[in-house]
Amino acid sequence: MPFNPEQAISADRIVDLESTKKSDVLDELISLLAESDKVNDPGELRRKIYEREKTVSTGVGAGMAIPHVKIPSITDFVAAIGRSKRGIQFDSLDGQPTHIVVMIGCNNTQSADFLKILARLVTRLKDESVKRRIMDAETPEDIRSVFTGQNGILA
Repeated sequence: MPFNPEQAISADRIVDLESTKKSDVLDELISLLAESDKVNDPGELRRKIYEREKTVSTGVGAGMAIPHVKIPSITDFVAAIGRSKRGIQFDSLDGQPTHIVVMIGCNNTQSADFLKILARLVTRLKDESVKRRIMDAETPEDIRSVFTGQNGILA
């Protein structure tokens, strides 16, 4: 199935992160993803997210992290978004705190769309005005619209 941001990103999977530790943030977002009917094996999701982080941090720098997995037990694209006003030490490539974490899961057959989405996220989230819109948003729906609305990050 082609990527549909309207279906992949739900306002109920967008949160202001309570956690300040990387592992707690990962667990918080994994729990949100696990609530989706697109995730058939929450245990596999958790294992694969942590395996990926052990290989190399998904803290790409510029205040963002994009933990991600492609696994058979996820039926289609699904995302959870966390925002931290304080910032999290996420082992980012630039050593700076992370403020926006976008966790993405998809089926292992969706590689081509997956790579396009990752590239678009990294490119658009480096834009300070886009980050500011996310950080200043008042509701999860407002954050969702930055990603899915007209001219949104993933639209």
